[in-house]
Amino acid sequence: MQGGALWVTALALALGTFMQVLDTTVANVSIPTIAGNLGASTDQGTWVITSFAVANGISVPLTGWLMMRFGIVRTFVVAVLAFTVTSLLCGLAWNLSSLVFFRVLQGAASGPMVPGSQALLLLLFPPARKGLALALWSMTTLVAPIMGPMLGGWISDNATWPWIFYINVPIGLFTVAVCWFQLRRRETPTRKLPVDQVGIALLVVWVGALQIALDKGKDEDWFSSPFIVVLSLIAVIGFAAWLIWELTDKHPIVDLSLFKHRNFTFALIPMTLGYAVFFGNVVILPLWMQTQLGYTATWAGLLAAPSGVVAVLVSPLAARFLAKWDARWLTALALAAFAGSYYMRAQLTADAAVMDFVIPQLIQGIAMGTFFVAILTIMLDGIEPPRVPAASGLAIFLRTIAASFATSITTTFWDRREAFHQAHLATGTSVYDAPMQEALNQMHSLGMSDGAALTALNQQMVGQAYLLSSLDYFWISSWLTLFMIALVWLARRPATAGTAHVAAD
Repeated sequence: MQGGALWVTALALALGTFMQVLDTTVANVSIPTIAGNLGASTDQGTWVITSFAVANGISVPLTGWLMMRFGIVRTFVVAVLAFTVTSLLCGLAWNLSSLVFFRVLQGAASGPMVPGSQALLLLLFPPARKGLALALWSMTTLVAPIMGPMLGGWISDNATWPWIFYINVPIGLFTVAVCWFQLRRRETPTRKLPVDQVGIALLVVWVGALQIALDKGKDEDWFSSPFIVVLSLIAVIGFAAWLIWELTDKHPIVDLSLFKHRNFTFALIPMTLGYAVFFGNVVILPLWMQTQLGYTATWAGLLAAPSGVVAVLVSPLAARFLAKWDARWLTALALAAFAGSYYMRAQLTADAAVMDFVIPQLIQGIAMGTFFVAILTIMLDGIEPPRVPAASGLAIFLRTIAASFATSITTTFWDRREAFHQAHLATGTSVYDAPMQEALNQMHSLGMSDGAALTALNQQMVGQAYLLSSLDYFWISSWLTLFMIALVWLARRPATAGTAHVAAD
């Protein structure tokens, strides 16, 4: 495929990825609005996120089997069509129970979309332009999580919540029409494979238990809750049983033999950890800005936009550099840029100006536009074309689990460090100190009562505690990211300098 047909098809595939990744974050900032309109509490509304994540986490590992059984094109097109229909149903939901049910269906349908779009892009582009294909795919997977909160916040502030899901309908229909018309005669070979029913059942058990435990752990105070303890035990035992089964079964649902490839293993580890740290920052930064710094959901999203714009501009350039440079060097430079952006955030203050938030986002955009293109080049090096969907599905599955861990760990860490810093600040201050007395006198002169003045001072102390907690997280993120650079060099240099050599042999 060449010329305009190639680029229109590539756009459709990219939009398919964009839709799926966008829906992992677009509802986050809209949960209070959705729950209120459906007559539910905010805590109950979080099941809108959890249900999608659980179903998606379970369906992603099935991608390899589905595509070998039915073909990549057919599986991808059907998945996008089902995702589009379920998006419409989500918008039409009449209560929370129906919305959660439709979100489960939407998450299950979305599993093959991201690995399917990646595999088809790599098959469409010639070997010399594999890096460009990966750049296009990476742009959509990186920009969508940042666009999600911004778009969700804008829709919540200016329209009704069902439009969060309705916007998928025209995009989905366009993707289905283009991909089926352009690719139906390019279907990949298929073969009948037995269904690993035991593997699927164990996967549903341990992933479902783990996802629910991670999503509800913070609300239930983690292991002080018998509910979380039971879920954790089910997840651990289920995972151990699933792992043993998958390693011994002749036709496993998840191909764990991919870890025998050195580059796959030592690229997947930093990619998963790097995405976890990145996603944790994506969660905590707008949360801090909205709850403590007075930003609206729309503005918190807008301040995240520069990194997405820069990533879109940088990704094609990174693809060109991959044709000449060792992908490990580009990956290391990208990780260093990530670490630099986190370190700059660790220097923020309570009265930070807008540009103090924007500049780290610009640097992060450079890292985003480079990192995933380069790390995917290393990871897929030497993987046979028929196994690319399985490799991509496994990578996305682990990335999904890592993002769940990151979300739970980040919010728990943030709240507990806030409590620590607040207690530390409280022990070092007293209403009888001269600065406190001066502050109280100023508030009294404004007509505030003692109770109101003390409440205002306490709010300032809480704000400072959350500031210190956020700075702790950014500092840790910076050092963890620097550590990952060493892992990259455990991989071999890709067989072809920079062209994503997935069509080996």
